[in-house]
Amino acid sequence: MEAAPTPRVRKSAAERRDEIVAAAIGHFAVGGYTGTSTEAIARDAGISQPYLFRLFRTKRELFLACHEVSHGRIVETFRAAARDVPKEERLKAMGNAYHELLEDRTMLLFQLQSYTAAADPEIQAQVRARYGELVREVAELTGAGPEDLWRFFGTGMLLNVIAALDLPTVGGIDEWVALWC
Repeated sequence: MEAAPTPRVRKSAAERRDEIVAAAIGHFAVGGYTGTSTEAIARDAGISQPYLFRLFRTKRELFLACHEVSHGRIVETFRAAARDVPKEERLKAMGNAYHELLEDRTMLLFQLQSYTAAADPEIQAQVRARYGELVREVAELTGAGPEDLWRFFGTGMLLNVIAALDLPTVGGIDEWVALWC
């Protein structure tokens, strides 16, 4: 006697969108906006390319949805780090929490790719707007002034470079690397 086939569970469009975005972030992280194939994303998400374009009208729309997820992750990390911490300690707590985010190499590379994709005016507008929202969120959560915000975000960008170049694994190569890591 043969076992009955397992019935396929239909997923909602929202669930499919989430799956597609998760697959797309990995592809965009490696290939960037222009170098990523929507066909490969669809294949990894287990759907057809026409269905991908039914849920996301354009590759740009998909990239922007991925950016929203990336941005939201950072915002939520900062909010969680600031929760129940005295205001004067929040910047440090948020910096430490951000440092932990950098361990997810795929998300880090996607974040960096979002800056590279800013050659596209629509992507640039969203990335710029969300970055501004993030600066305002950190200012509101911490009460930090312009100089402290500049230092916080400047340090964050330097941490991005250190993590992207995987400098901690090569710390002994140059003195400056050892000092920075």
